[in-house]
Amino acid sequence: MLDDVSLTVLLLLVLAGLVAGFVDAVVGGGGLVQLPALLLGLPGASPVQVLATNKIAAVCGTATSAATYVRRVRPDPRTFVPLMVAAFAGSAAGAVVASGLSKEVFTPVVLGALVVVGAYVLLRPELGAVTELRFAGRHHTAAAVGVGLAVGFYDGVLGPGTGSFLVIGLVAVLGYDFLQSSAKAKIANVATNLAALCVFVPQGAVLWQVGLLMGAANLLGGWVGARTAIGRGSRFVRVFFLVVVGAFVVRLGGEVLGLWG
Repeated sequence: MLDDVSLTVLLLLVLAGLVAGFVDAVVGGGGLVQLPALLLGLPGASPVQVLATNKIAAVCGTATSAATYVRRVRPDPRTFVPLMVAAFAGSAAGAVVASGLSKEVFTPVVLGALVVVGAYVLLRPELGAVTELRFAGRHHTAAAVGVGLAVGFYDGVLGPGTGSFLVIGLVAVLGYDFLQSSAKAKIANVATNLAALCVFVPQGAVLWQVGLLMGAANLLGGWVGARTAIGRGSRFVRVFFLVVVGAFVVRLGGEVLGLWG
């Protein structure tokens, strides 16, 4: 596949992987940088090849940032383990049906969800500033499983914005602050990426050379992003979340309106 890709395109794909890794580590949504780059850079690839290659690149960054969060934030395994398991199951189910669904169907839905999420966070400045859990015991676990299943299924079907939806789900539904939510979201995101790859790899859909090169860049971006988020805290993550969601709304909105491809 590399024989068909110019050096300039390959460098741009690697740069996209680096930026996506940083964004994904802080607030999620790196796929909204990386997936369009793959679609533009590999016009001859099939949709499932693009999705699968995106997953290989993304799992490198999410695994690195998740490990950094586990070491330095120490998220509670009683929440992130059931969240991971549910997200894995949801993502595997979504990946199975991914080939039968059109991206054009999902773009307006994702755009609408991002507008609602961004407005919700913007209009509630106290949201996610501190951890104030809304549930306890089995109710807390059930809420984590619900978030994991729903967002995991979306990740398997399409993927971009998964980390952002996990973060806001953990903030708004469970009551975690933005830093704790980002930590748990990254761990769950590793599970969703691996689940999708369990479906895509046996199909031979991964473009390994491109995916691993982008994965190396994604890994570096994820490491830097996680350390930046941990060092700056929940306020930084909240502001960065709003900036990223706003940028995604502009990009997807322009796509829906036909302003760009």
